[in-house]
Amino acid sequence: MKKLLLAAAAGTVLAACVNTTTTEVAEEDAETVVVEVEETVEEVVEEVQASAPELCLDAGPQTPRDISSTIGLNTVTFPKAPPSTSMNLCNIHTHTNAEHKGPGFSVFVDATDNGGYACNETADLTEAELMPSEGAYKGVVPGQTIEVHWVHTTCDATPGEGLGACVPEGCTDPLLRVEAQTFLVVNDENALDFTVMADVIEEKGGFYQAGMIPSDTGTPVTFPGSTTGPSYTQAVCSPAQVTWNVRPMCAKLDINSLHAWAEGNVFNETESHGVRQLVTAPELLSPIQ
Repeated sequence: MKKLLLAAAAGTVLAACVNTTTTEVAEEDAETVVVEVEETVEEVVEEVQASAPELCLDAGPQTPRDISSTIGLNTVTFPKAPPSTSMNLCNIHTHTNAEHKGPGFSVFVDATDNGGYACNETADLTEAELMPSEGAYKGVVPGQTIEVHWVHTTCDATPGEGLGACVPEGCTDPLLRVEAQTFLVVNDENALDFTVMADVIEEKGGFYQAGMIPSDTGTPVTFPGSTTGPSYTQAVCSPAQVTWNVRPMCAKLDINSLHAWAEGNVFNETESHGVRQLVTAPELLSPIQ
């Protein structure tokens, strides 16, 4: 990526100076102009090298990613987490918009902490579905996309606030798994109810489990990665090791159920979080089998 950027910068400067040479500089001064071009290109290259962040190659595979692409060159491996049904649900939170890019959520929003990707059906929503709805959950409105993360741990943990609940004191070398689903938020009581999906079922099969995670939004894509969030980039990587299970299609979610959930939940979640921009450097991605 950096080499391409440097080449582009050099090419731009060279083209500009060659044009100047052919229109304004006499033939006998061509050698002088070539020297000036070389010096200018060197200055541009130095500026680009100084401003372009280095990839954090000492970290393991990173997340989020385009789940439609299997490409990855990161060779760091770690044990795959067991199925979520054999782990404790420890946290639930949302991000606005989708952090991952997938077949059903491929509309790029922007490159800010509030960017990410939107569901493909966003432009087809009705006026009724887009009707504003005030409530307790902040950071998302009808018409926006959210990505929900159900975080699971092999620790003997109880559901709680933040990712710290997933690694309680005394638990060493936990395995983590995130079940991810992207939703198109609408004002429609007939859409999916988040209070049902985010309900905590105690000791189901001996583990804390979520009330419901959608099973009709395509076959999940599984891969090793990291934690996400806007504090990480391709230059500042997350050290966490997480097994991801990301569903490829969107589903509609009722905004009013988000507001109801925010009025009181064990995770103390009342606002949707920002996004980490898509990780695109193959060196930071695991190969998807």
